Amino acid sequence: MVWPPASRKRNESGLGTVLGVAGLAVLGLMAVLRLFLQPYWIPSEQMKPALLVGDFVMVRYLAAEDVVRGDVIVFRHSVSGRDFIMRAVGLPGDTVQMKDGRLWLNGSEVPQEANGTFTEVMGPQGPMHIRPRCENGPVGDGGQCRRSRLTETLPAEGYDGGRKYDVLNIDASSYADNTDLFTVPEGAFFVMGDNRDNSNDSRFSRGVGGVGMVEADNIIGRASFVLFSSAGERIWTPWTWRMDRLLEGVE
Repeated sequence: MVWPPASRKRNESGLGTVLGVAGLAVLGLMAVLRLFLQPYWIPSEQMKPALLVGDFVMVRYLAAEDVVRGDVIVFRHSVSGRDFIMRAVGLPGDTVQMKDGRLWLNGSEVPQEANGTFTEVMGPQGPMHIRPRCENGPVGDGGQCRRSRLTETLPAEGYDGGRKYDVLNIDASSYADNTDLFTVPEGAFFVMGDNRDNSNDSRFSRGVGGVGMVEADNIIGRASFVLFSSAGERIWTPWTWRMDRLLEGVE
């Protein structure tokens, strides 16, 4: 009559030990990862289609001198202190300009190729209830919001054949599509959002709500991969999780 209770007690004790060790291992792994990686949540649509509202991105700490043209970097705004994530397209000494919605670097147009249409359902996104801007005019909630998708190829510096990534376009007639010629100063970088017509990036000065040139001292790291993604207002609603984005790399 004694063996069953004693056996059950030993089993329960063993299970508790296993769970305890597993929990400590996970905590230890997270602590180690925090030495090299930092999670960031994407609250806006400035980096669509590479990053969506609700993505949780792991960012690897990075020294400014290791930034390569085309890297998606996290940096701190020198005035507000807020963190932003955008793509570094201009390095120190580069000239950058937008003409008719096309990016020009150092006097040469950066090639673009049509790559279909980026489509999403119109509606509030994330806790901030952001509604996307659409190329196909005003779209009611539940409708299909469309934007032209183009593949952009940067000069082949640091990457064989040049860094490729997709950008979105609505029109080519705004100020942000036809800018003055910028010269990136030493110790700074020119950043842009891939969602070209919905990004307050280095094309805009800090005085009008942009980020201006990003100083090297304000760079935090390079986006590595999407750890987790939720399309809902709250993270604990499993039916809004985007399982297809789990561990997806950031190009």
